[in-house]
Amino acid sequence: MATFTVKDLSFTYPGREEPAISHISFKVEYGEFVVVCGQTGCGKSTLLRNLKSVLTPHGQRKGEILFYGRPIETISDREQASRIGYVLQNPDNQIVTDKVWHELAFGLESLGYDTKVIRLRVAEMANFFGIQSWFMRDVSQLSGGQKQILNLGSVMAMQPDVLILDEPTAQLDPIAATDFLETVKKINREIGTTIIMTEHRLDDVFPMADRVILMDKGRILAEDAPEKVGKILAEKNHPLLVAMPAPMQIFESLTNHKMSAKQAPGPKQVPGPEPAEASPITVRQGRTWLTDIFAGKQLVKLRIDDPRESRPQGEPLIELKDVWFRYSRDDVDVIKGLSLKVEKGQLYCIVGGNGSGKTTALSIIGGINKPYRGKVIVKGEDIAKQRNRKITENIVILPQNPQTLFVEKTVALDLMEVLDEKTLSAREKEQRVREIADRIEITHLLESHPYDLSGGEQQRVALAKVMLTEPEVLLLDEPTKGLDNHFKQKLAKILKQLVDEGVTIIMVSHDIEFCGNYGDLCAMFFDGNVITTNTPNQFFSGNSFYTTAANRMSRHLFENAVTVQDVVTLCRENLWQKKVLQRETPVQEEV
Repeated sequence: MATFTVKDLSFTYPGREEPAISHISFKVEYGEFVVVCGQTGCGKSTLLRNLKSVLTPHGQRKGEILFYGRPIETISDREQASRIGYVLQNPDNQIVTDKVWHELAFGLESLGYDTKVIRLRVAEMANFFGIQSWFMRDVSQLSGGQKQILNLGSVMAMQPDVLILDEPTAQLDPIAATDFLETVKKINREIGTTIIMTEHRLDDVFPMADRVILMDKGRILAEDAPEKVGKILAEKNHPLLVAMPAPMQIFESLTNHKMSAKQAPGPKQVPGPEPAEASPITVRQGRTWLTDIFAGKQLVKLRIDDPRESRPQGEPLIELKDVWFRYSRDDVDVIKGLSLKVEKGQLYCIVGGNGSGKTTALSIIGGINKPYRGKVIVKGEDIAKQRNRKITENIVILPQNPQTLFVEKTVALDLMEVLDEKTLSAREKEQRVREIADRIEITHLLESHPYDLSGGEQQRVALAKVMLTEPEVLLLDEPTKGLDNHFKQKLAKILKQLVDEGVTIIMVSHDIEFCGNYGDLCAMFFDGNVITTNTPNQFFSGNSFYTTAANRMSRHLFENAVTVQDVVTLCRENLWQKKVLQRETPVQEEV
């Protein structure tokens, strides 16, 4: 019997004419691993929340949801709590106690289990998830990755039949995200728990999935095995293809013969590889495929020409000199001898692990926190000596949690609130709000309550709000969190326009792909300091973990290919030469 059977499900939020999800039908079999993906706002989170009654949002629902053949609304809250586990996007939104051990036991205590059972299950989960070393710690001392593992452990202690995860790695660095997803895979493979997950890190989750459900504008666009959905999207020329794993994107780009005139190799040149039924979805499969198509061929171009590498250095707009900071006198230093320079009109990306001090560094640049040693210089002036915040008044921060910016009942009122102190007429203010809403593509959300939006939609609204302030320096803390790749491209275009207008952008991000594609400079943060800075192609091409899937897939062939487009470009230039020269020895895999 299927774990979930969804029949003709539609859901409409109050005050909305268009349903968030419309006429959706599918089944999830026992023990299956299903990934639900789609563009931001396509209805993924709404669908998942309808699978557990206590989390179903307020609105009108039509259709039927069966849990092991029984209507979901007839199943008691107690049974749903124990049998349907749910992990939210933000780790802090799910934690309810102050100690790790108590959080693990909380669900079992609420269900009324006796002490012996609770102790046994808590001990079992602590061992399974590797929590022993921080079992007695305060929850407030944990990193984002540890908090999410704790949430997962506390849910699994109740031994649910099905585990639903709504973008659980959105706030985790690449290494913590990989560890978390490997744990989810282990739960599915070794315990047999049914998994239903929405996630934007498709490079990591596709190899784990049995089936993928692609959603578009509230409906199911496709439903198939992970390795087959790329062909479906390529045939439809659907923009969701850019959200697929890098090996799949590269494969479909090179085997799709419906190319534009600019892309076509020419009548006398060698065509690309022939299309196949299934795409590679892992780095290993992608590397093997690339090795096969280049076997016996001479590579005439090994490097991408990156204009960012030859750009002359300018005067820094922002400079930090030997900055040290701690949150209180008795705390350890969070920032340790930090020095960096950011030029005017530059997109400067900072990557690094959770808890390494990246967000704290942004708060220091923005003048929110003051270092106890060192200098923060903006436009040639030390901000410690500024008067009336004149230097930092045009520095705006978009925080990691966008909800901290929302103060009104609708998105429109929230955006209008930014303009309260500006000397504009009511009509001019309304026009400004409409313009920014069109630019960020949130016009359809203006009458919604900000807290009713998905995580990605909230991120877009928050971005619109800070852009209305017309900043000179924009500090972004995880701006791509919750956004699909399709909108990330649009966000990159918006940031590029701002940079062209002279706005300086410093971005902290776990999104390696975004930084590699669009950053001017990338810096690695470790232990409170920047340990290296370079242009994206130089920065990412030598790393093992802090690099892109496209680089890991192609580094045995090409020297500095970092993005999907880099790999596609080099493949085309090497495959579509006028004369293909034979190599003396075939391409070998790197050891």
